Amino acid sequence: MTVETKLALTEQDVRSYSTAKQEPSWFAEYRVQALQAAENLPLPTPDKTKIDKWNFTDFPVHAVESDTFASLADLPEEVKAIVTDNQKNIYIQRNNTPAYLQVSDELTAQGVIFTDIFTAVREHSQLVQKYFMTNGVKTDEHKLASLNAALLNGGVFLYVPKNVEVVEPLQVVFLHDNAQASLFNHTIVVADANSSVTYVENYLSTVTDAVGIVNIISEVFAEDNARVTYGAVDVLAQGITTYVNRRGVANRNSRIEWALGLMNDGDTISENVTHLVGDGSYGDTKMVVVGRGKQKQNFTTKIIHWGKHSEGYILKHGVMKDEASSIFNGIGKIEYGATKANAEQESRVLMLNEKARGDANPILLIDEDDVTAGHAASVGRVDPLQLYYLMSRGISKQDAERLVIHGFLAPVVNVLPIEGVKKQLTEVIERKVR
Repeated sequence: MTVETKLALTEQDVRSYSTAKQEPSWFAEYRVQALQAAENLPLPTPDKTKIDKWNFTDFPVHAVESDTFASLADLPEEVKAIVTDNQKNIYIQRNNTPAYLQVSDELTAQGVIFTDIFTAVREHSQLVQKYFMTNGVKTDEHKLASLNAALLNGGVFLYVPKNVEVVEPLQVVFLHDNAQASLFNHTIVVADANSSVTYVENYLSTVTDAVGIVNIISEVFAEDNARVTYGAVDVLAQGITTYVNRRGVANRNSRIEWALGLMNDGDTISENVTHLVGDGSYGDTKMVVVGRGKQKQNFTTKIIHWGKHSEGYILKHGVMKDEASSIFNGIGKIEYGATKANAEQESRVLMLNEKARGDANPILLIDEDDVTAGHAASVGRVDPLQLYYLMSRGISKQDAERLVIHGFLAPVVNVLPIEGVKKQLTEVIERKVR
């Protein structure tokens, strides 16, 4: 089944889609209200990047129905390469279709909910309603947030009950193998009090060029004394305009740690914001980016300190080649009352060609006196002394440059918690900088 659209779906289209998914009435009304709001809301305004002429609304189809997979053995080779043989808990979405789900008996017995967003809305309605665009991303923030709520056609819901420690990582693969498919995905990860979980997702295009758009929102909640490790590798095809907003809310003595590899080949706007709400909360964001061709990208990473003794760390490394250009905005915000907070950040960009452009903007906004804060930023080319050292040992200039780049990006690559995903990111980096 394919639902066609021009600039956006009508209210009736949205209601029909919601009915087909057997969603409860509150969610259907939420969609409609979000669609109405989108008509008047402005686009987001990322610093130093004009996106008013970017395509975020014109796409050929809203939802593409794809075949499912009977087992992991039926997966395409590209997906098998990033899924380990002993992966016990995995969900695969193929374009807009929930295509495969495997959850261990142990997790089910512990009360962990790990399922596609449609099933969650139907079977765990009250729990979804508690977290869906309430304390994380708000529907009325801007046009793209409201469109995500209105046109949602995929995503994941993960809930870890109190006092449950999920030892092995949970993996999600969003397979994009239809050039016309657009993704309006919404992911919710909740770690209740005293729990912990590692969640890793992959956006993987197996088509070279595409005409769809991608609008992604992830909301992560770490309740008191909880810990969430969130890994992601995005590899979306050329021709796709991507908006991705990953946001976290950390409560008392909780931790949210991000490890993000953003390797899309199309124009991309990325927001990653962590609210350190509780006293003693901790946020850590590590991000790597490789841009090539004529890509234009903007990456805004922000950690906002509300709680006392909160700690926030940002580490972003990017490599630009050809005529690619990227803006790296790092923001540490310490609100009034967040005494003893610590905000640290580092942004570094390597440019491999004369026409490549990178801009690193470290920003500290501090409304409290008794705090610690610091930042570092650099934009430049590969260090010739490093190249000379490697070449003096018989390594060619091309291989020496590759080694420097891999070493430059290693701080994020090495912390990804699934070996197959780590290998995938390494191979993508190799392919893009070759």
